[in-house]
Amino acid sequence: MAVPELLDRLLRAHGPSGHEHLAFDVVREAVGDVAEIATDAVGNLVARRAGDERPPLALFAHLDVIGLAVAHVPEDALIPVHRLGGFRANVAYGQRVEIRTRSGSVNGVLARRVKDDEKVEWDQLYVDIAARDGEQARALVQPGDPIVLTGPPLELANGRLASRSLDNRAGVYAALEALRRLEGGDAAVVAGAQEELGHHGARAAAHSLRPDVAIAIDVTYATDVPDEDPNEAGAHGLGTGPAIFRGPAVHPRVFELLVEAAEAEGIAHTIETGMRTYTDADDTFASRDGIPTGVVSIPLRYMHSPIEIVELGDIEACIRLLVAFARRLQPDEMFAR
Repeated sequence: MAVPELLDRLLRAHGPSGHEHLAFDVVREAVGDVAEIATDAVGNLVARRAGDERPPLALFAHLDVIGLAVAHVPEDALIPVHRLGGFRANVAYGQRVEIRTRSGSVNGVLARRVKDDEKVEWDQLYVDIAARDGEQARALVQPGDPIVLTGPPLELANGRLASRSLDNRAGVYAALEALRRLEGGDAAVVAGAQEELGHHGARAAAHSLRPDVAIAIDVTYATDVPDEDPNEAGAHGLGTGPAIFRGPAVHPRVFELLVEAAEAEGIAHTIETGMRTYTDADDTFASRDGIPTGVVSIPLRYMHSPIEIVELGDIEACIRLLVAFARRLQPDEMFAR
């Protein structure tokens, strides 16, 4: 299966938490012809397609990705960083990075101040941009400039794809493509801000939009690798389709409708369980007087690294499920507990 052009563009776009605007143009170009585009002060981009055949539906998919930022530019030009989102220092060490500045991109590498084999810590790491000294480095980058790891899309066997930022640009792609395929009904995609820092964007967007129903689209840990345990939240391997979450934040009727849609359309899926979803749903479901919310996730290997892997067929199945769910919503649908 070929990598869809839009997904490829989303994966190549910059935009760690707090800097989502660096990926806005890709989203605008994708659905600007079928939806009204708006942004807010938090950093969300909302694409809304008006209609009156179904209850207003909002698809939440966070646009931000994990990243770093320049913390300081010292005289030795070896640049310390701070994190934008949670990931491990040993994943970052030795990686190439892209720093986005006012005048363009600056490339560098993440190096380490010590040579021993002990645990890698963030305070040991710095970005080397090959500047001769601090003065030259400060002419290139400034404190606060956002950084992402370099890891462009790489097609693998069996319709699988490795890339940085699949968390959650894969979910954004699925939401945007579902919006394009839907006709009639009031539907919106929230390409959300700062999910990796605490779901801040979803909280603001849910309060503003106040949809009748919400679905959070994200990724979940694929359990077909040695370091993941299916006993914790269910088995979700690559190729098993989207995972439909069942837990306290998810409205039981929304969960039922998602499962019914998957079964009616013959869409392979799994059930994921837990006390929390660790997605935007944990905030959207309690917005205002409550929003009936569901969660659909794409299985992903090696989360929060530049070698995340998904199966393209699972993303397509996620899109089909979102569309089928939206079409099952009825104007008189009841969500009272």
